[in-house]
Amino acid sequence: MSRLAASAEPRLQAALTELESRLTNIARDLDQPVDRDWDEQAIEIEDDESLEHQAALVEKEIASVKRALARIEDGTYGVCVRCGDKIAPERLEARPDAALCIGCARAAV
Repeated sequence: MSRLAASAEPRLQAALTELESRLTNIARDLDQPVDRDWDEQAIEIEDDESLEHQAALVEKEIASVKRALARIEDGTYGVCVRCGDKIAPERLEARPDAALCIGCARAAV
């Protein structure tokens, strides 16, 4: 395992734990029974839509972190999945789940 991967793995594991906890909390909030008051129901529906959007974003983040952990496991961490070049250590420091080098990330926007 490379030094980069060794330093990123605990950060990624911690991020995964935090994200999974956040997703559990969102799911718990979404499972709350609906209020009988019509005005409260309207507010809760809006809140639930926001929570569902947040859950989708958290699920995407979880998937990204899991993919980064898989790249550590298979020895490809730090290599751009698009072009095969090395990802700058500074980029991985800032975003340990980065799968693309900065050039490919900019081209993808």
